[in-house]
Amino acid sequence: MTNCFNVRVYGLLINDNHEILLSDEQEYGQRFTKFPGGGLEYGEGLIDGLKREFIEECNLPIEVSSHFYTTDFYVKSAFNNSQIISVYYKVINTTPVNLPVKIKPFDFDGLHEPLQAFRWKKLTELVPQDVTFPIDQYVIDLLLKEL
Repeated sequence: MTNCFNVRVYGLLINDNHEILLSDEQEYGQRFTKFPGGGLEYGEGLIDGLKREFIEECNLPIEVSSHFYTTDFYVKSAFNNSQIISVYYKVINTTPVNLPVKIKPFDFDGLHEPLQAFRWKKLTELVPQDVTFPIDQYVIDLLLKEL
């Protein structure tokens, strides 16, 4: 049996209004909400991968301010048989955030997958059920303990 690991990297972007950026997505016929970020490409470091993901998804240059959390429990991918290892960083934008932001979940522009839309969520209203995947839910619990 071959071990297959899927390394993911995500950014926790919190604005001056104490809101965190969430990404609503639809891919493979599934809808899910997560933090901006995604899979590490072969030969890429974590921070470089996160910066690439923010440019690809949000057209937003970022800098990492601090490491927040790395997965320390087993999670199987929702999409294949790999084991997920996710690394979360707190990030800051280096230019003004200039992306279309929606109010309601899954308010996509377009019809063809993959679909993506962004929302700000007040930290004081954030609950683990606002995101889809178990590691992200755990990260929200950790964030709420900091408030």
